[in-house]
Amino acid sequence: MKSAWARTICRILVVLMVWTPYQIAQAGMIGTDQVATTSSVERGTVMNFVNRTDVAGQLQVLGLDPATAKDRVAAMTDQEVRMLAGQINSLPAGADSTGIILLILIIAVIWWVCKR
Repeated sequence: MKSAWARTICRILVVLMVWTPYQIAQAGMIGTDQVATTSSVERGTVMNFVNRTDVAGQLQVLGLDPATAKDRVAAMTDQEVRMLAGQINSLPAGADSTGIILLILIIAVIWWVCKR
């Protein structure tokens, strides 16, 4: 009985280790052109979010003109834009659902192994 559980746990761990991507950490100098590109991409993310029709409609309901919102985004610092872009990507409607799919797959594999 004990060895069956140990084999099951080992199989699950092997599957998870193979499934986990290996990342090699690298350190290096970052040029100003890369930083400027990153901040412009994040600023573009926020501007695209403000330009969406549903967001613009909600801004108008709240009493803010979409043009004023665009001006405010343009006046934000890079750190504020980075924080806001990170929040936009982590919202349920705008974020990807790989974490939920991964959790469902792990539960399905554990259930399948236990039922075997």
